[in-house]
Order: sequence, then structure tokens, then C-alpha cells
Amino acid sequence: MRYTRCKELFGDDFVKLQKAKVLILGVGGVGSYVLDCLYRSGVSDITIVDFDTFDVSNQNRQIGSEFVGESKVDVFAKLYPSITTINAQIDTQWVEEFDFAPYDIVVDAQDTTKVKIALAKKCYKKLIMSVGSAKRYDASKIEVATIWKTHGDALARKIRNELKKAKFDRNFLVVFSPEEDRCKGSGSFVGVTGSFGLMICSEVVKRVLRG
Repeated sequence: MRYTRCKELFGDDFVKLQKAKVLILGVGGVGSYVLDCLYRSGVSDITIVDFDTFDVSNQNRQIGSEFVGESKVDVFAKLYPSITTINAQIDTQWVEEFDFAPYDIVVDAQDTTKVKIALAKKCYKKLIMSVGSAKRYDASKIEVATIWKTHGDALARKIRNELKKAKFDRNFLVVFSPEEDRCKGSGSFVGVTGSFGLMICSEVVKRVLRG
């Protein structure tokens, strides 16, 4: 009964979702919604990686953030019992040493630019990347494109420039918004950050079904 309506929508292809292996890096304002959406859609083999604990300042945008002070991966292990959790700091060394081979899709929902660049170089074929969801409030501006066709987002531009310097010219998918910054600092709105996560979930589902 749990997946009845998903099965009605996806038909025989639903089994592809059940067999897909997805890795989510960062389960904050974007990644937590990717996790929730995939879990509710029948993807049973999900691994999440995060090192943070919930802070009261997360409560405007993050699933699970009522558990202030608790580890994010520990909380999500309770909320989504079938997932695999890795409590680890995601840095460039971690990316270099981690084995991405078992996963069909890698979702980058963490915030560190150097890590994003390292991920692009190592697993671009599997990668779906989130950039620039903060400081915005118009979810209708969200777009999906390859990294080379992103526009209007400072983080995406920086990633493009760094990849060009490294003579990296491969494609990977990016969810971004060209909406201009509406504030300084780290202001955020769940209508946009959550929509980023749901958009990424949709892209994951489409890629799995095509495969």
C-alpha cells in the first residue's frame, strides 16, 4: 500500500527506483529534501554523508531540525530506517579516498566549493550538483542545466572558471537559480531550498528511469 500511487505512475519501471543506489552528500536545507523525496518515491538504497549537528538556526529550512544538538545522520537514521549513514567530514581528501563506484547517482548538496570541484573531476558521470539556493525567494526561477550552461549564479561561475583552469571540459548536471541575491549574509527560504531538493529528486528519478 505504501507505494501504490508510485507504482501507478511509474508502472513496471518502479522496480528501477527500488534498485537504484543513490549517494547524498550533505543533508541540510537541500539534501534533506532530496532524501525525503527519494525515500517516499521508493528508492530504498540511499546513503547519506554529513558531519554536522542540528542547530536552532536550521529550523527555518531543514527536515529533522527540531532535534537541536543531535547528529544529522543519527536523526535521519531514525526517520528513514532503511538508509545507510556515514558520519564524516566531506573534504577534498575524503572525496579522493572514497569509493563512488557502487553508486548509480551522486547528489552534491554540500556547500564547499573545493569539494564540489573535486567531485566533478572524480565522478562527473554520476553527479547532480546543487548550487546557490540561499538568498533567494522565487522558486519559479530554478533551472536545470549542465555546468557550462549555468548563468546568473556566482558559485556556478566560480566552479566553471576553476574547471576551465584545470582543463576539465566534461559535463555534469546542476540545479541552480539565476535569481539575484535578495540579501547579504546567509538568509534562506525553505520555499527555494526545499524546491532545489525536490528538483534534484526529480532529476534523479528521470535518470534512473531512463537507465
